[in-house]
Amino acid sequence: MQKVNSKEPALKVIFLGGVGEIGKNMTALEFGEDIIVVDCGSAFPNGDMPGVDLVIPDISYLSANRDRVRGIVLTHGHEDHIGGLPYILKELNVPVYGTRLTLALIESKFREHRMENINLISVKPQSVITLGKNFKVEFVRVSHSVAGSCALAITTPVGVVFHTGDFKVDYTPIDGNMIDLQRIAELGQRGVLLLLAESTNVERKGSSMSEATVGNSLNNIFAENSDRRIFIATFASNIHRLQQIIDLATKYKRKVAFSGRSMINVAECAAKIGELKYDKEAVIDIEKINKVEDKDLVIITTGSQGEPMSALTRMASDEFNKVRLGYNDTVVISASPIPGNERMVYNVINNLYRHGVRVIYERLAEVHVSGHACQDELQLIHSLIKPKFFIPVHGEYRHLKKHAELAMRMGMPSSDIILTDIGNCVQVTKRSIRFADNVPAGYLLVDGLGVGDVGSVVLRDRKHLSEDGLFVVVVGVNTVSGEVTAVEITSRGFAYQKEDDLFEEAKEIVRKVVAQTDVKEVAGDYNGLKNSIRKELKSFLFRKTHRNPMILSLILEN
Repeated sequence: MQKVNSKEPALKVIFLGGVGEIGKNMTALEFGEDIIVVDCGSAFPNGDMPGVDLVIPDISYLSANRDRVRGIVLTHGHEDHIGGLPYILKELNVPVYGTRLTLALIESKFREHRMENINLISVKPQSVITLGKNFKVEFVRVSHSVAGSCALAITTPVGVVFHTGDFKVDYTPIDGNMIDLQRIAELGQRGVLLLLAESTNVERKGSSMSEATVGNSLNNIFAENSDRRIFIATFASNIHRLQQIIDLATKYKRKVAFSGRSMINVAECAAKIGELKYDKEAVIDIEKINKVEDKDLVIITTGSQGEPMSALTRMASDEFNKVRLGYNDTVVISASPIPGNERMVYNVINNLYRHGVRVIYERLAEVHVSGHACQDELQLIHSLIKPKFFIPVHGEYRHLKKHAELAMRMGMPSSDIILTDIGNCVQVTKRSIRFADNVPAGYLLVDGLGVGDVGSVVLRDRKHLSEDGLFVVVVGVNTVSGEVTAVEITSRGFAYQKEDDLFEEAKEIVRKVVAQTDVKEVAGDYNGLKNSIRKELKSFLFRKTHRNPMILSLILEN
């Protein structure tokens, strides 16, 4: 990293999400009085976030500079790139740019949130937009597991920044629109200052398989299960996968039923804008599938990740009243588990087997291919772009490190590569790259209707409750005589209520603590007494059980 001349014009690249982690992708570029934002994603909560629905980026920096934010440009329509928009746009009233399908998926979210008058601007590959005085953004077609995916060539006063978004190099794409390698090569020949490239699959050698491979495998499954009812669980946003399934259903003269809210919504959105093509007569409502013979039906469903409330998970648990699984059913899970979801997916597979279902998943057949570039594809992009500087993005720190090593093996100096974390700001000039001062960043937790109101203290309490349970003590006192009139103890998630000896001993401890306090003197202010009860009970319960439940004490006057 070279030293920056403070008088030399510099571009700031600010990382608000998507580095050092999977998901929640969000990057801001700042020059002069202009700021643009690339993507606005969400992430799944981890095991340390009980009760949390969604995790989105902290945009404190953007909120503090809202008058300078010129717009949000989207690379594609996956949740980890658009999932934060309904929450972020309540803070930032700026235009949003994306391809037709990307915007259609967003509009569906806005309807759920009852948001109106959002400025959505549709673009096509090769479109060029101007944002403020300092940015021009060209959308470049790439292949990915959702239609309408684009890389971004961002022209700034100091040079071109090329952001790959999520991509793969598919030479036989389902829609016939291959990644625009020619345009990428042209940009490389003209000169690219900075490359931001995704790193998700950097640990995998070779190239990712074509989506067409899945079509061949699914065709064999249709042929081999000609007398059976077929279920296929996949990501709702993978329009090309849905198209292949629908085309095979037509070929084998089967009706199609969509199951799961997101699957139905995405199919309708994609069909409305022409991204998904099918004969409406071939599609039936899930409510009417009992009128169709098994051999004449295929059900496309959500639940490929074992999500607790998804259609497939509920079917496997006998909690989906519209479908009953049986021995004549074949279920295809056309997806690989997202890291962290493995246990949920295998629980669903186990439950499916318990119903006598024939289950086909990635380990048994080529029913899924990744939408992310492997090492050979990443090397191709690096060789075409030939950037002066490089920052790997979209991955945990190990992915970023491996991607940096790949670039160095191709001859790039380590001094021209930077590895970042959330909150880092990188300053780039025509001749240099270095870290600048960090910005406020992190994450906000979405819990029901609340955004950001669940903090570390609430999470700590929830985790405490989940691990050790709750112990509640209610003490009745007579403020005239100062006597204890009653002591009641209940617990949840700690001990069986009828462990009489334990509860009776606890009650005696409470009575002794109260007896040492002049209740008449402290009437109306029992905080000290409550703390004393909690302290003594905590010591007693740990001594007896080696557990630390959350203890709540209540004093009732009578």
